[in-house]
Formats: sequence, C-alpha cells, structure tokens
Amino acid sequence: MPSERPRTRMDDVTVERVLRVVEAIPPGQVAAYGEVGAIVGVGPRLVGRIMRTWGSGVPWWRVTNSSGDHPLLARALPHWETEGITVKSNGRGCRMARFGTDLEELRASTRAALAEVDDTET
Repeated sequence: MPSERPRTRMDDVTVERVLRVVEAIPPGQVAAYGEVGAIVGVGPRLVGRIMRTWGSGVPWWRVTNSSGDHPLLARALPHWETEGITVKSNGRGCRMARFGTDLEELRASTRAALAEVDDTET
C-alpha cells in the first residue's frame, strides 16, 4: 500500500509520478502545475521544479499556471498550434475553461501508472 504522507522532496519516485501524470494529459488539453501536483500529492512549485529539470521528455507544453499562462509560451506555441490550443487575447496562454483537461479522467487514467511507481518504492 502506498504511503499517504505528502511528498515534499524531489526524490526519484516523486519525479516519476509527476512525469507520468504529464504524459497522460491528452493532446489539445492542458493542466495547471497545481492540478498535476494535486494528483501526485505535491505542491505546484515542486511540479515546476521537476518539469524544469526533467520535463523535456514529456509534453511539457501541456502544463501551465492556474490562469493557463505558459512560462515558455514562444517554445510551446508550435506544439499548441499542432494540437489546436489557441492563445487567449492577453497573449500569455490559453483559456483553462476551454483547454483544461478533465481532472477526474486524468486521475483515473494515471491511477495504474502511479501505483506501479509506488510499488517500486516499497
């Protein structure tokens, strides 16, 4: 049974959990750092640190702040255009109401992958 204590460190298991959730965000949709963190059991800043360090191999362009703004928007735009994500009028990101992923579906779709990672911890 996985530990219920909150994760606050950037250990291998936490990194892998974050990356697996990001991999599961469907094309054309985004999730906020805090939303990914809520599924994994960490805060949004830790998700951001993990993405900055290890996120290049996953669809990093699908992770935004809670307003849908992306810190690397210029680099994310080609991916967004391919996936049909449009930039909102302020030019900083996308509308979460339109492009935000269904968090319950994301949680359900990552349940097995996260359990697999947790099993390697014990």
